[in-house]
Amino acid sequence: MKIQFWSVGKAHENYIKGGVEDFTARIGKYFPVEWILLGAPKNSSVMQEAQLKKKEGELILGALQKEDFLVLLDERGKQMSSEALASFIQARANESVRKIVFLIGGAYGVDEPVSVRANYKWSLSMLVFPHQLVRLILAEQVYRACTILRNEKYHHS
Repeated sequence: MKIQFWSVGKAHENYIKGGVEDFTARIGKYFPVEWILLGAPKNSSVMQEAQLKKKEGELILGALQKEDFLVLLDERGKQMSSEALASFIQARANESVRKIVFLIGGAYGVDEPVSVRANYKWSLSMLVFPHQLVRLILAEQVYRACTILRNEKYHHS
């Protein structure tokens, strides 16, 4: 199974880049992994919120493959423990999912068709985090899940 992290917006900020790259490399020891950064649509700075979400949604849906398992990071999604995330990832591997996509939407969230397309909606926390920080938290938590699956020392319950 391949893991992809998709994020709408600009490149990783320097203060986050090193950590994201480190955890991504660590995940690579367990699963093929990559980041896909989806740039803002043209003229996004002059678009209204609904129009921007629609354009971003079209970009996302156009890039997804039919068989991709889409996990939408959404503040209204279900929360899970690190152990539950590990089980969730293992279940997708057991189902022979070829690619699991973890999606961090744009500044205003995602358009309704993207939300409907999502196979699972996951909330990292009831708190709101900057998108850049979510990238780091996401990468670290997926790495932690990988170590739980292998019963390695990184995670202490």
